[in-house]
Amino acid sequence: MDDLRFGKRNKRGDFTPHETVALPPFWRGAFGLRDLGRFALEYVWPWNAFHMATTLAYWYLVIPDLETLQTLSWGWALWLYAVNAAAIFVFYGIFELRYYVLQKQERRFKYNGKFPAEQPSDVFWFQSQNIDNFLRSFFISIPLWTVVEVFMLWCFANGYVPWLGWADHPVYLALLVLAAPIIHEVHFFCIHRLIHWGPLYKWIHSVHHNSVNPSPWSSLSMHPVEGFLYHAVALWHLVIPSNPIVGLFQLHMAGFGAVNGHLGFHRLELTEDTVMDGHAYTHYLHHKHFEVNYGGDGLIPLDQWFGTWHDGSKEGEARMEARYQKKVERMNAKQAKARQTPAE
Repeated sequence: MDDLRFGKRNKRGDFTPHETVALPPFWRGAFGLRDLGRFALEYVWPWNAFHMATTLAYWYLVIPDLETLQTLSWGWALWLYAVNAAAIFVFYGIFELRYYVLQKQERRFKYNGKFPAEQPSDVFWFQSQNIDNFLRSFFISIPLWTVVEVFMLWCFANGYVPWLGWADHPVYLALLVLAAPIIHEVHFFCIHRLIHWGPLYKWIHSVHHNSVNPSPWSSLSMHPVEGFLYHAVALWHLVIPSNPIVGLFQLHMAGFGAVNGHLGFHRLELTEDTVMDGHAYTHYLHHKHFEVNYGGDGLIPLDQWFGTWHDGSKEGEARMEARYQKKVERMNAKQAKARQTPAE
């Protein structure tokens, strides 16, 4: 497929789509049935439907029985870690194998014209982004995902938090499932903005941002503090009345859903004539520019409200540059003031 029908490529081979990131229709004042219907479909299919499918598969095939969950033990905790690791290896590995190892799509629709394997760097373990990202994912972030999962299930099993049944609260729990992406977006924005604060960025979040050119294995490549905070979104279901299935769904949106923003391709070619939107552009712009798009695609437009939204347009670029300039001016003024000799 000719990707230049949908965007342009610079001299370095980087792809930029013609279309910019659009906020959901209700934030743009578009309330037509066609706009809202398309949004509703994309809200459910394919990603959230996939996350619910994995959640139900876990609940009925993987999660131990209630009696087992009531007692913390290495046995079922390690079982859950093994399943989480295997599931991520298969799911992320499909994207990694097809688009990065076999390069079936070559560089079409790829935001960064190079593949990570072509850019060795000392910031990565073994100078390899792929090895570094893989090891951090499977030996740091996925274990922390499992810690959150085990603690949440243990709390529900022991009655430390309300366990609402589907038969008694079907409407409330259904609405809570629909609200889970909103919870994810708000939680992610808050922790993400926090770890972009100077010292925390240097000590914690810079690990993830080493992957300026993200790929699937970059998705869960995090410092331990960030890995825990990111997956801790599921713990909100210990605060609000909920059900462990909804909590698992929230956790799967974080664990499995992290790949969306790190695919590195604007569109994924499934067949010669069929493509799927990767939903990666918003977060790719964050990896590229660092101080924009701390949230998601704008389901709750916190970036727009706080002035950090970048939709990929020239206007978005100008707003970012203006904000950078003001930041530089503030830093220069602070340094100049610090150098001033106190008047005698």
